[in-house]
Amino acid sequence: MYLFLNVILPIIAVFAAGYILQKIRLLDVKSVSAVSIYILMPALVFVGLYDADFDSSYAVVLIYMFVLFFLMVFLNKILARLLKWSPSTESASILSTGFMNSGNYGLPVVLFSIGEAALPIAVFIMVIQSLQNNFFGVYYASRSTNGMKQAWFNVLKMPTTYAAVLAIIFQPLDIQVPEAIFSTLSMVGDAGIPVMMIVLGMQLASITSMKINWQVIASAVTLKMAAAPLFAFLFVWLLDVDPLIGVILIVISAMPTAATTTMYAIEFDTEPDLVSSITFISTAVSIVSLTILLNIVT
Repeated sequence: MYLFLNVILPIIAVFAAGYILQKIRLLDVKSVSAVSIYILMPALVFVGLYDADFDSSYAVVLIYMFVLFFLMVFLNKILARLLKWSPSTESASILSTGFMNSGNYGLPVVLFSIGEAALPIAVFIMVIQSLQNNFFGVYYASRSTNGMKQAWFNVLKMPTTYAAVLAIIFQPLDIQVPEAIFSTLSMVGDAGIPVMMIVLGMQLASITSMKINWQVIASAVTLKMAAAPLFAFLFVWLLDVDPLIGVILIVISAMPTAATTTMYAIEFDTEPDLVSSITFISTAVSIVSLTILLNIVT
């Protein structure tokens, strides 16, 4: 109950504030999200990675993120064959299970439950997930040559990509950023997490229609909220991962579906109502599942 009251409930309250605001005022979510994507998040990513002490644990995180993603793809393809899903339904399930909400949801949960020491790793995971989402998300939403080109374009146009590259170059070379610039970036970056949380609430409120296909929803939510964290447990145990890194990987793996996948589903007409349904339901389920998980791992 302590973790629910002190970690999950405050986060849900911020989501709810964004949700209620969107229902009352009907704001342009894309405009608010753009502020986060193009200003706040690059600052947060640069500061977080610039302050990080890069070691072998970051390589472990990178490997894990790709192994988890391709495991989800593999499991969805098996389910698609067994349950005779259409290609668009298979793609919708991959979008819903392959990409977790490591930013809007994952960062605040890791920060509030584990602490400041976990933030650089959580930011690194968010960057990797963002690159995966911008590339593989577009690919599986479109499944076409144009989609592949658009995937590369999405990765290259995201400012967080360049913020991460600069930080990774500056940090090991000990390139000093002037204090005035760094303090400004820190101030802007500090606003990133709360704004992302509000944006998620607004995105959930903007879902206008859902498609209740319980077979797909049940399998997707089970893969996302149960199978992924169980795989993280196994990965951490087999590789004897550092305890702090292990807890972060397990918690991030249990995050619900990334809200950005809905945008890709709408853009490429890949069962958008179904993806929206899984996003909404997995987020609701996470209130209970994350509370239980945090009590186990922390």
